[in-house]
Amino acid sequence: MKRTPIILLIVVCSGVCRARSPDTSDGAEAEYYSAAYAEHYRIPVSLVRSIIQQESGWRSCAMSPKGAAGLMQLMPETARRFGVANPCDVKQNIAGGVRYLAWLKEHFHGDYRLVAAAYYAGEKGIQKQGLNYRNPDVVSYVRQVRATYEQQQRMSAKRGNVR
Repeated sequence: MKRTPIILLIVVCSGVCRARSPDTSDGAEAEYYSAAYAEHYRIPVSLVRSIIQQESGWRSCAMSPKGAAGLMQLMPETARRFGVANPCDVKQNIAGGVRYLAWLKEHFHGDYRLVAAAYYAGEKGIQKQGLNYRNPDVVSYVRQVRATYEQQQRMSAKRGNVR
């Protein structure tokens, strides 16, 4: 496994993230908050976790070349809009990301395909195009989120059957 030097993480995080070893995981905390905020905002927890998986691979301080940060890869404007001061803080990032998903769910009348597309590409473009979006990156993103969502749903169903 390739190890990323800690100094690189500090530079990439631009001062808003805690310095940590790349092997340190906030997995349990992220699992907890993804479930708690999903329940609170009435968003399927499998969708929240699928978005996190697709956006950051569960890396709490992931940074994109375009400036998105944290588990749910919030753009700076979206983070401010939904009250996230530190996008690398697990609780804040998930809270803001799930609030955004809830807002998108309301905006797109519960159509989770459009919610996922807008989460990735921004609501303005998807609002204009609806399900007619043709950007291959958006199509691929929605397809991958859906596949992960369905896989998590199957796993949840299996666990439910065992109990």
